[in-house]
Amino acid sequence: MLYSFQLKPFHGIDMTQATSFFPTDDIFSALANPIRRRILELLREEALAAGEIAARFDLNRPAVSEHLQVLRSVNLVWVETRGRQRFYHLNAAALAEAGDWLHPFERYWRQRIRALRDTLNELNEENS
Repeated sequence: MLYSFQLKPFHGIDMTQATSFFPTDDIFSALANPIRRRILELLREEALAAGEIAARFDLNRPAVSEHLQVLRSVNLVWVETRGRQRFYHLNAAALAEAGDWLHPFERYWRQRIRALRDTLNELNEENS
């Protein structure tokens, strides 16, 4: 069954025209792809040339290049040109921005888990 829906204005924003509501939206979109996440994991260890990155995947170089371009466009990586090679570096500051946005949710879940633990401890004490 196909569902049809209409996006309604959200605080005066035409939802059909909106591409990003928060600065982190584009970062999360880039991080949604497992290949891009793996590229970031590789770059966490060291800067790598585009060819070295491509060699670690079962993809052709143009496909890896597209993933690198997406990561560049949201500032998750930066490029250093050395001669004819381009070395990609992780931009940890952009990841920190996403982390800052996620931090309140981490606190929320820690509180929920703590409350669950306390409830389980109380139940164990009652049953002992």
